[in-house]
Amino acid sequence: MFMSAPKPLAIRSLLVAGAAIAGLASMSGAVAQPASQPATAWPTKPVTLVVTYPPGGGADAMARLIAPKLGEALGQPVIVENKPGAGGQIGAAAVAKAVPDGHTLMLDASSFAVNPALYAKLPYDSEKAFRAVGVIALFPNVLLVNAKFPAKNVAELTAAARVKKDAVSFASSGNGSAQHLAGALFESAAKVDMVHVPYKGGGPALNDVIGGQVPLFFGNLASTLGHIQGGKLRALAVTSARRSPILPEVPTLAEAGVPGAEVYEWNVVLAPAGTPDAVVGKLSAALQKALEAPEVKARIAQLGGEIQKGSPDAAQAFVQQQMALWARVVKARGIALE
Repeated sequence: MFMSAPKPLAIRSLLVAGAAIAGLASMSGAVAQPASQPATAWPTKPVTLVVTYPPGGGADAMARLIAPKLGEALGQPVIVENKPGAGGQIGAAAVAKAVPDGHTLMLDASSFAVNPALYAKLPYDSEKAFRAVGVIALFPNVLLVNAKFPAKNVAELTAAARVKKDAVSFASSGNGSAQHLAGALFESAAKVDMVHVPYKGGGPALNDVIGGQVPLFFGNLASTLGHIQGGKLRALAVTSARRSPILPEVPTLAEAGVPGAEVYEWNVVLAPAGTPDAVVGKLSAALQKALEAPEVKARIAQLGGEIQKGSPDAAQAFVQQQMALWARVVKARGIALE
């Protein structure tokens, strides 16, 4: 597709780099606070964490996982509020307009970095309307095929796809979805062209791959592990830089001969632009503490994710990298919403 996703080493260095700067910001940020609202007085009321997707989804689950621990660290309740619609735009627009005092935050998914490339006009400036507090975790996808599909590994898959153009098809939850983009990145890195079959949701797409109507799917570990273990799907590779502890026998795409197709789904906590540095520093520290909670660590590991740590500046740099990557991907592959 274009350029590969940032290497986890680069991601981790971004997310850990600047920790000292973040510490200094939290120490010195109070000086920049207005006298009427010293940093030590924040938060003065419950904090609202807006989720840009409906209840029951991955982003919602992650918000409800960290909210109690985040509240404990802040000394105020953190209330999860779902504002779904328009691929995350409705919730993001509301947070972009919120008072930047740290009492309104947003938890979004990796689609936040894709939307600027997919939509001609957004009701906010993705790069200027928000500042990152922290990336929660990275979740790799798994390259899956129907159990009866002839290819037993990535080399056999790419060979089958090269027999003729569009010889192999792959399913996704819709145009511009994470699965679509992962497939498009794989096409570019492997130098193959496949048929994209978009569905209205990941569930119907996965069901048709299991049923054999479409042979290929890029799924997340949490929703596909049972089907892999039950023999209904065959895992050919993971899209991370290292093998997953959950599927240690499955190679990475790079190990399987397709470098440059590393991709993750992820969640990030964002605040409105203009939120004081001292408040962002406190939020970041509270988030890092929440991610240290044993139940949070265990659940993210169970979902196949890798917890991320680092300063707000490092998180902001990561989000900007992802925006640049997917802008190139969408343009190079001619991806458009229909």
